[in-house]
Amino acid sequence: MVILISKSSILIAFLIILTACSSSEPTKVIRNTSDLSPLLSTENDDGFKTAITSREFVFPEDHGPHPDYKTEWWYVTGNLKTKTQRKFGFQITFFRWAVSPNSQQSTSQWASNQIYMAHFALSDINNQTFHAFERFSREALELAGSKSESFKVWLLDWSLKSEGKQFFPLELNAKQDNIEIQLSLNSSKPPILQGDKGLSKKSLTRGNASYYYSFTRLATQGKITIDNETFDVAGASWLDREWSTSALEKSQLGWDWFSLQLSNNEEIMFYQLRKNNGKIDPASSGSYIDTNGKKTHLKHNQVIIEPKTFWKSPSGTEYPSSWDLNIPSLDMILNIKSYMNKQEIDLSVRYWEGAVDIKGKIGANNITGHGYVELSGY
Repeated sequence: MVILISKSSILIAFLIILTACSSSEPTKVIRNTSDLSPLLSTENDDGFKTAITSREFVFPEDHGPHPDYKTEWWYVTGNLKTKTQRKFGFQITFFRWAVSPNSQQSTSQWASNQIYMAHFALSDINNQTFHAFERFSREALELAGSKSESFKVWLLDWSLKSEGKQFFPLELNAKQDNIEIQLSLNSSKPPILQGDKGLSKKSLTRGNASYYYSFTRLATQGKITIDNETFDVAGASWLDREWSTSALEKSQLGWDWFSLQLSNNEEIMFYQLRKNNGKIDPASSGSYIDTNGKKTHLKHNQVIIEPKTFWKSPSGTEYPSSWDLNIPSLDMILNIKSYMNKQEIDLSVRYWEGAVDIKGKIGANNITGHGYVELSGY
Protein backbone atom coordinates (compact mmCIF):
# COMPACT_ATOMS: atom_id res chain seq x y z
CA MET A 1 0.00 0.00 0.00
CA VAL A 2 1.28 3.41 -0.85
CA ILE A 3 0.31 5.29 2.29
CA LEU A 4 2.62 8.28 2.27
CA ILE A 5 2.92 10.36 5.41
CA SER A 6 0.30 12.95 4.56
CA LYS A 7 -0.20 15.97 6.76
CA SER A 8 -3.35 14.47 8.24
CA SER A 9 -1.48 11.29 9.16
CA ILE A 10 1.22 13.19 11.01
CA LEU A 11 -1.43 15.29 12.72
CA ILE A 12 -3.14 12.17 14.01
CA ALA A 13 0.07 11.05 15.70
CA PHE A 14 0.53 14.56 17.08
CA LEU A 15 -2.98 14.67 18.52
CA ILE A 16 -2.65 11.19 19.96
CA ILE A 17 0.46 12.10 21.90
CA LEU A 18 -1.32 15.17 23.25
CA THR A 19 -4.12 12.99 24.59
CA ALA A 20 -1.53 10.58 25.95
CA CYS A 21 0.20 13.06 28.27
CA SER A 22 -1.37 11.41 31.28
CA SER A 23 0.71 8.38 32.22
CA SER A 24 -2.15 6.66 34.04
CA GLU A 25 -4.68 6.16 31.24
CA PRO A 26 -4.63 4.42 27.86
CA THR A 27 -4.52 6.44 24.66
CA LYS A 28 -7.82 7.93 23.51
CA VAL A 29 -9.15 7.58 19.99
CA ILE A 30 -9.11 10.76 17.91
CA ARG A 31 -11.81 10.95 15.24
CA ASN A 32 -12.74 13.17 12.32
CA THR A 33 -9.33 14.79 11.95
CA SER A 34 -9.18 14.58 8.15
CA ASP A 35 -10.29 18.18 7.72
CA LEU A 36 -7.63 19.46 10.13
CA SER A 37 -4.62 18.66 7.96
CA PRO A 38 -4.01 22.26 6.83
CA LEU A 39 -3.23 23.14 10.47
CA LEU A 40 0.04 21.24 10.21
CA SER A 41 2.02 23.21 7.68
CA THR A 42 5.55 22.23 8.71
CA GLU A 43 7.25 18.94 9.47
CA ASN A 44 10.30 18.23 11.58
CA ASP A 45 12.06 14.99 10.69
CA ASP A 46 15.33 15.81 12.45
CA GLY A 47 16.92 12.75 14.00
CA PHE A 48 15.07 10.18 11.92
CA LYS A 49 16.69 8.13 9.18
CA THR A 50 15.47 8.67 5.64
CA ALA A 51 15.23 6.39 2.62
CA ILE A 52 17.90 7.81 0.32
CA THR A 53 19.75 4.93 -1.32
CA SER A 54 18.93 1.31 -2.03
CA ARG A 55 19.81 -1.13 0.74
CA GLU A 56 20.20 -4.83 1.31
CA PHE A 57 17.05 -6.33 2.75
CA VAL A 58 17.64 -8.88 5.50
CA PHE A 59 14.94 -11.35 6.43
CA PRO A 60 13.40 -12.11 8.84
CA GLU A 61 14.70 -8.92 10.52
CA ASP A 62 13.08 -6.56 8.03
CA HIS A 63 9.65 -8.10 8.63
CA GLY A 64 9.83 -6.45 12.06
CA PRO A 65 9.95 -2.78 13.13
CA HIS A 66 12.33 -0.03 12.01
CA PRO A 67 12.07 2.53 14.85
CA ASP A 68 14.81 4.75 13.36
CA TYR A 69 12.24 5.78 10.72
CA LYS A 70 9.21 7.88 11.52
CA THR A 71 6.57 5.53 10.21
CA GLU A 72 5.89 2.12 8.74
CA TRP A 73 3.01 -0.20 8.00
CA TRP A 74 2.05 -3.83 7.55
CA TYR A 75 -0.82 -3.99 5.12
CA VAL A 76 -2.89 -6.97 3.98
CA THR A 77 -5.78 -7.03 1.52
CA GLY A 78 -7.54 -9.98 -0.02
CA ASN A 79 -10.43 -11.32 -2.06
CA LEU A 80 -12.05 -14.43 -0.62
CA LYS A 81 -15.13 -16.53 -1.35
CA THR A 82 -17.05 -19.51 -0.04
CA LYS A 83 -17.73 -22.73 -1.94
CA THR A 84 -21.12 -21.28 -2.85
CA GLN A 85 -19.40 -18.21 -4.37
CA ARG A 86 -20.28 -15.70 -1.67
CA LYS A 87 -17.57 -13.03 -2.04
CA PHE A 88 -15.73 -10.96 0.54
CA GLY A 89 -12.95 -8.40 0.45
CA PHE A 90 -10.89 -7.51 3.50
CA GLN A 91 -8.22 -5.04 4.58
CA ILE A 92 -6.19 -4.86 7.76
CA THR A 93 -3.36 -2.39 8.23
CA PHE A 94 -1.08 -1.83 11.21
CA PHE A 95 0.64 1.59 11.27
CA ARG A 96 3.54 2.55 13.55
CA TRP A 97 4.49 6.19 14.20
CA ALA A 98 7.55 7.33 16.12
CA VAL A 99 6.78 10.57 17.91
CA SER A 100 10.50 11.18 18.45
CA PRO A 101 13.69 9.51 17.19
CA ASN A 102 14.78 8.62 20.72
CA SER A 103 13.32 6.09 23.13
CA GLN A 104 11.11 7.49 25.86
CA GLN A 105 13.03 8.12 29.09
CA SER A 106 10.47 7.70 31.85
CA THR A 107 9.67 5.45 34.77
CA SER A 108 6.01 5.33 33.77
CA GLN A 109 4.79 2.00 32.41
CA TRP A 110 2.72 4.00 29.90
CA ALA A 111 5.72 5.88 28.53
CA SER A 112 6.48 5.22 24.86
CA ASN A 113 7.53 7.21 21.81
CA GLN A 114 5.78 4.71 19.51
CA ILE A 115 2.12 5.02 18.50
CA TYR A 116 0.18 2.29 16.70
CA MET A 117 -3.00 2.63 14.67
CA ALA A 118 -4.86 -0.18 12.92
CA HIS A 119 -7.65 -0.24 10.35
CA PHE A 120 -9.81 -3.30 9.77
CA ALA A 121 -12.43 -3.41 7.01
CA LEU A 122 -14.65 -6.09 5.52
CA SER A 123 -16.62 -5.87 2.26
CA ASP A 124 -19.58 -8.27 2.15
CA ILE A 125 -19.92 -8.09 -1.61
CA ASN A 126 -23.01 -10.22 -2.15
CA ASN A 127 -24.94 -8.20 0.44
CA GLN A 128 -23.30 -4.89 -0.60
CA THR A 129 -22.45 -4.02 3.01
CA PHE A 130 -19.20 -2.52 4.30
CA HIS A 131 -17.74 -2.57 7.80
CA ALA A 132 -14.74 -0.47 8.91
CA PHE A 133 -13.08 -0.15 12.31
CA GLU A 134 -10.12 1.66 13.85
CA ARG A 135 -7.93 1.36 16.93
CA PHE A 136 -5.08 3.34 18.53
CA SER A 137 -2.60 2.56 21.28
CA ARG A 138 0.82 3.44 22.53
CA GLU A 139 3.48 0.74 22.46
CA ALA A 140 3.27 0.13 26.20
CA LEU A 141 2.28 -2.74 28.48
CA GLU A 142 2.17 -5.03 25.42
CA LEU A 143 -0.97 -3.25 24.21
CA ALA A 144 0.57 -2.85 20.76
CA GLY A 145 3.87 -3.55 19.07
CA SER A 146 5.84 -5.49 16.51
CA LYS A 147 8.79 -7.88 16.49
CA SER A 148 10.81 -9.72 13.88
CA GLU A 149 11.80 -12.79 15.90
CA SER A 150 8.74 -15.06 15.96
CA PHE A 151 7.20 -12.33 13.84
CA LYS A 152 4.18 -10.51 15.18
CA VAL A 153 2.51 -7.12 14.83
CA TRP A 154 -0.52 -6.41 16.97
CA LEU A 155 -2.84 -3.88 18.49
CA LEU A 156 -4.77 -5.40 21.40
CA ASP A 157 -6.31 -8.62 19.99
CA TRP A 158 -5.90 -7.68 16.31
CA SER A 159 -2.76 -9.38 15.08
CA LEU A 160 -0.70 -10.63 12.16
CA LYS A 161 1.84 -13.23 13.24
CA SER A 162 3.88 -16.23 12.13
CA GLU A 163 2.28 -19.55 12.93
CA GLY A 164 5.67 -21.18 13.60
CA LYS A 165 9.41 -20.44 13.51
CA GLN A 166 9.34 -19.50 9.82
CA PHE A 167 7.76 -16.26 8.61
CA PHE A 168 5.12 -18.17 6.63
CA PRO A 169 2.45 -19.26 7.14
CA LEU A 170 0.99 -16.16 8.74
CA GLU A 171 -2.03 -16.05 10.99
CA LEU A 172 -4.35 -13.03 10.78
CA ASN A 173 -6.95 -12.35 13.45
CA ALA A 174 -9.27 -9.39 13.93
CA LYS A 175 -12.60 -9.05 15.69
CA GLN A 176 -14.78 -6.01 16.26
CA ASP A 177 -18.45 -5.94 17.21
CA ASN A 178 -20.18 -8.63 15.11
CA ILE A 179 -17.36 -9.01 12.54
CA GLU A 180 -14.41 -11.41 12.79
CA ILE A 181 -11.76 -12.83 10.47
CA GLN A 182 -9.45 -15.76 11.21
CA LEU A 183 -7.16 -16.44 8.26
CA SER A 184 -4.02 -18.37 7.37
CA LEU A 185 -1.78 -16.93 4.62
CA ASN A 186 1.05 -18.68 2.77
CA SER A 187 3.20 -17.25 -0.01
CA SER A 188 3.60 -18.89 -3.39
CA LYS A 189 6.11 -16.26 -4.62
CA PRO A 190 9.24 -14.62 -3.22
CA PRO A 191 9.18 -11.06 -1.85
CA ILE A 192 9.12 -8.37 -4.54
CA LEU A 193 11.42 -5.39 -3.94
CA GLN A 194 9.45 -2.45 -5.28
CA GLY A 195 11.03 0.55 -7.03
CA ASP A 196 14.83 0.47 -7.35
CA LYS A 197 15.82 -2.66 -5.41
CA GLY A 198 13.29 -1.76 -2.72
CA LEU A 199 13.81 2.03 -2.75
CA SER A 200 10.47 3.48 -3.80
CA LYS A 201 10.83 7.17 -4.67
CA LYS A 202 7.76 9.39 -4.26
CA SER A 203 9.24 12.57 -5.78
CA LEU A 204 12.51 14.08 -6.98
CA THR A 205 13.22 15.44 -3.48
CA ARG A 206 16.09 13.61 -1.79
CA GLY A 207 14.83 11.29 0.92
CA ASN A 208 11.20 11.53 -0.14
CA ALA A 209 10.98 7.77 -0.55
CA SER A 210 10.23 4.56 1.30
CA TYR A 211 11.70 1.10 1.57
CA TYR A 212 9.00 -1.08 0.09
CA TYR A 213 8.55 -4.79 -0.56
CA SER A 214 5.50 -6.94 -1.26
CA PHE A 215 4.28 -10.50 -1.19
CA THR A 216 1.93 -10.30 -4.15
CA ARG A 217 0.10 -13.65 -3.99
CA LEU A 218 -0.72 -15.29 -0.68
CA ALA A 219 -2.86 -18.42 -0.71
CA THR A 220 -5.46 -17.68 1.96
CA GLN A 221 -8.02 -19.74 3.80
CA GLY A 222 -9.94 -19.47 7.02
CA LYS A 223 -13.18 -18.16 8.48
CA ILE A 224 -15.22 -14.96 8.36
CA THR A 225 -17.95 -14.41 10.93
CA ILE A 226 -20.77 -11.88 10.51
CA ASP A 227 -23.60 -11.65 13.05
CA ASN A 228 -22.68 -15.06 14.54
CA GLU A 229 -22.80 -16.72 11.10
CA THR A 230 -19.44 -18.24 10.12
CA PHE A 231 -18.26 -18.82 6.54
CA ASP A 232 -15.37 -20.99 5.40
CA VAL A 233 -13.47 -18.96 2.81
CA ALA A 234 -10.47 -19.24 0.50
CA GLY A 235 -8.76 -17.00 -2.02
CA ALA A 236 -5.71 -14.80 -2.42
CA SER A 237 -4.22 -11.94 -0.39
CA TRP A 238 -1.50 -9.33 -0.83
CA LEU A 239 0.98 -8.12 1.82
CA ASP A 240 2.77 -4.77 1.57
CA ARG A 241 5.58 -3.58 3.85
CA GLU A 242 6.89 -0.01 3.86
CA TRP A 243 8.84 2.25 6.18
CA SER A 244 9.99 5.82 5.65
CA THR A 245 10.34 9.35 6.96
CA SER A 246 8.86 11.01 3.90
CA ALA A 247 5.89 13.24 3.13
CA LEU A 248 3.87 14.29 0.16
CA GLU A 249 5.22 17.22 -1.79
CA LYS A 250 3.12 20.38 -1.55
CA SER A 251 2.34 19.95 -5.25
CA GLN A 252 1.04 16.38 -4.75
CA LEU A 253 -2.65 16.04 -3.99
CA GLY A 254 -2.95 12.29 -3.44
CA TRP A 255 -2.58 8.90 -5.06
CA ASP A 256 -4.38 6.01 -6.75
CA TRP A 257 -2.81 2.67 -5.80
CA PHE A 258 -3.62 -0.59 -7.59
CA SER A 259 -2.74 -4.15 -6.52
CA LEU A 260 -4.03 -6.55 -9.16
CA GLN A 261 -3.93 -10.35 -9.15
CA LEU A 262 -4.64 -11.82 -12.58
CA SER A 263 -6.04 -15.24 -13.41
CA ASN A 264 -2.83 -16.23 -15.25
CA ASN A 265 -0.85 -16.00 -11.96
CA GLU A 266 0.63 -12.58 -12.79
CA GLU A 267 0.34 -9.41 -10.71
CA ILE A 268 0.44 -5.68 -11.26
CA MET A 269 1.22 -3.00 -8.67
CA PHE A 270 1.03 0.63 -9.67
CA TYR A 271 0.68 3.87 -7.75
CA GLN A 272 -0.31 7.01 -9.60
CA LEU A 273 0.55 10.24 -7.78
CA ARG A 274 -1.79 13.09 -8.64
CA LYS A 275 -0.66 16.72 -8.59
CA ASN A 276 -2.68 19.77 -7.58
CA ASN A 277 -2.83 20.90 -11.20
CA GLY A 278 -4.50 17.66 -12.27
CA LYS A 279 -1.39 16.17 -13.89
CA ILE A 280 0.27 12.86 -13.02
CA ASP A 281 3.54 13.13 -11.12
CA PRO A 282 6.49 11.49 -12.94
CA ALA A 283 7.42 9.79 -9.65
CA SER A 284 4.48 7.44 -10.22
CA SER A 285 5.63 3.87 -10.81
CA GLY A 286 4.92 0.20 -10.29
CA SER A 287 5.76 -3.41 -11.08
CA TYR A 288 4.70 -6.30 -13.25
CA ILE A 289 5.33 -9.72 -11.65
CA ASP A 290 5.33 -12.79 -13.89
CA THR A 291 4.23 -16.30 -13.00
CA ASN A 292 7.69 -17.16 -11.60
CA GLY A 293 7.88 -14.08 -9.37
CA LYS A 294 10.21 -12.07 -11.62
CA LYS A 295 9.61 -8.32 -11.43
CA THR A 296 9.66 -5.80 -14.27
CA HIS A 297 9.69 -2.14 -13.22
CA LEU A 298 6.96 0.06 -14.69
CA LYS A 299 7.66 3.77 -15.17
CA HIS A 300 4.99 6.45 -14.95
CA ASN A 301 4.63 6.80 -18.73
CA GLN A 302 4.28 3.04 -19.30
CA VAL A 303 0.89 2.79 -17.60
CA ILE A 304 -2.18 4.71 -18.77
CA ILE A 305 -5.07 4.90 -16.28
CA GLU A 306 -8.40 6.40 -17.31
CA PRO A 307 -11.28 6.66 -14.80
CA LYS A 308 -14.56 5.66 -16.45
CA THR A 309 -17.26 6.05 -13.80
CA PHE A 310 -17.56 7.88 -10.49
CA TRP A 311 -19.35 7.55 -7.15
CA LYS A 312 -20.22 10.23 -4.61
CA SER A 313 -19.90 8.99 -1.03
CA PRO A 314 -22.03 10.02 1.96
CA SER A 315 -19.11 12.23 3.02
CA GLY A 316 -19.62 14.22 -0.18
CA THR A 317 -16.38 12.99 -1.72
CA GLU A 318 -16.45 11.85 -5.35
CA TYR A 319 -14.22 8.87 -6.21
CA PRO A 320 -13.58 6.96 -9.42
CA SER A 321 -15.36 3.60 -9.34
CA SER A 322 -14.04 1.99 -12.53
CA TRP A 323 -10.96 2.41 -14.69
CA ASP A 324 -9.33 1.35 -17.92
CA LEU A 325 -5.68 0.46 -17.29
CA ASN A 326 -3.48 0.09 -20.36
CA ILE A 327 0.14 -1.15 -20.42
CA PRO A 328 1.21 -1.08 -24.09
CA SER A 329 4.61 -2.69 -23.43
CA LEU A 330 2.81 -5.77 -22.10
CA ASP A 331 0.00 -5.59 -24.70
CA MET A 332 -2.35 -5.50 -21.70
CA ILE A 333 -5.69 -3.72 -21.41
CA LEU A 334 -7.67 -4.15 -18.18
CA ASN A 335 -11.08 -2.90 -17.13
CA ILE A 336 -11.16 -2.54 -13.36
CA LYS A 337 -14.45 -2.11 -11.53
CA SER A 338 -15.21 -1.84 -7.82
CA TYR A 339 -17.25 -4.77 -6.53
CA MET A 340 -19.24 -2.22 -4.55
CA ASN A 341 -18.99 1.55 -4.38
CA LYS A 342 -19.47 1.85 -0.62
CA GLN A 343 -15.91 1.03 0.50
CA GLU A 344 -14.87 4.42 1.88
CA ILE A 345 -12.87 4.45 5.13
CA ASP A 346 -14.23 7.49 6.98
CA LEU A 347 -12.51 7.37 10.35
CA SER A 348 -9.61 9.51 11.62
CA VAL A 349 -8.52 9.84 8.03
CA ARG A 350 -10.76 9.50 5.00
CA TYR A 351 -9.84 7.44 1.94
CA TRP A 352 -11.40 4.83 -0.34
CA GLU A 353 -10.02 1.29 -0.08
CA GLY A 354 -11.89 -1.43 -1.88
CA ALA A 355 -12.06 -4.80 -3.59
CA VAL A 356 -12.22 -4.69 -7.38
CA ASP A 357 -13.07 -7.03 -10.25
CA ILE A 358 -10.86 -7.24 -13.37
CA LYS A 359 -11.62 -8.21 -16.96
CA GLY A 360 -9.42 -7.59 -19.99
CA LYS A 361 -6.99 -8.89 -22.54
CA ILE A 362 -3.30 -9.67 -22.81
CA GLY A 363 -2.70 -9.78 -26.51
CA ALA A 364 -5.53 -11.85 -27.97
CA ASN A 365 -6.16 -13.75 -24.72
CA ASN A 366 -8.94 -12.90 -22.31
CA ILE A 367 -7.92 -12.34 -18.71
CA THR A 368 -9.82 -11.94 -15.44
CA GLY A 369 -8.77 -11.22 -11.89
CA HIS A 370 -9.39 -9.27 -8.72
CA GLY A 371 -7.50 -6.87 -6.53
CA TYR A 372 -7.63 -3.81 -4.33
CA VAL A 373 -7.53 -0.09 -5.07
CA GLU A 374 -6.71 2.73 -2.67
CA LEU A 375 -7.74 6.34 -3.43
CA SER A 376 -6.44 9.26 -1.39
CA GLY A 377 -6.67 13.02 -1.74
CA TYR A 378 -10.15 13.24 -3.26
